[in-house]
Amino acid sequence: MKALVVYSSQTGNTKKLAEALYETLSGEKEIYPVAEAPDPAGYDLVAVGFWFQAGKPDPKSTEYMAKVKNTKVFLFATHGAAAGSDHVKGALEHARGLLADAEVIGSFTCQGEVNPKVLEKVKAKPTPPPWIGDADTAVGHPDQNDLEALQNAFRQAVGI
Repeated sequence: MKALVVYSSQTGNTKKLAEALYETLSGEKEIYPVAEAPDPAGYDLVAVGFWFQAGKPDPKSTEYMAKVKNTKVFLFATHGAAAGSDHVKGALEHARGLLADAEVIGSFTCQGEVNPKVLEKVKAKPTPPPWIGDADTAVGHPDQNDLEALQNAFRQAVGI
């Protein structure tokens, strides 16, 4: 199996997940930040990692996912919102919609510690986003338990 791991990360949270997922893969494999990622054509599996911006995958990941066609895809993401929240569900649904010509075989998300400067800026908005109340529980994530949960979710999705 020829696999590609592509990720977008501002604070290092999603990069941690990407590296843990990459370690789980065997065989021919490559890992790239989204800005340097090759064309996804020719890979048997593409794992795309992103962070949330305005309730959707970040713009660079969104652009990359639009290129992924006719292959299996595993999605992974970090966010400040609580796991399983409507915010997280909506962002994942949006990501799946970008991959209409691919087969999404699984996904994983976990909280990721939000940059304190970003938190300060977001809290100052007249109407803070719905996830802001969950940001305190994101401190210290992703942690080792999150990385192991990602690896288990990935193994289950690909059947290894």
